Amino acid sequence: MIKTEFGIIDNFEPDKEYKNYEPQKYSCIAIDDDRYLNDWWNSLLLIPTYNMSLRQPQTALSRWGITLIPPESLPDLLKIVEKDGRIRKDRNLMLLAEKIHEAIIKNKYMIHYGI
Repeated sequence: MIKTEFGIIDNFEPDKEYKNYEPQKYSCIAIDDDRYLNDWWNSLLLIPTYNMSLRQPQTALSRWGITLIPPESLPDLLKIVEKDGRIRKDRNLMLLAEKIHEAIIKNKYMIHYGI
């Protein structure tokens, strides 16, 4: 599995550049990049995100870098994950949906680590 990881940033710092790989700090959930992101890519392209800092807006996810996902983009990300029929069989995909839902409720940024 080529993993891609998602976590919640509890104390988001708007001026910080999130450039370090720290999946444990954000209690990341890993899913298989090739298995899921390729299938979701066209939908992900519609989601506003940031590349490592708020100074670098983009869309989708940085496949080989670090992405910040703002709270306002999380409902669309959750729809993509929940719409995937494989969620019923993949525990990590279920955990990812739960983590996104938690971030929505808490109005938190998420962080994504690409491969």
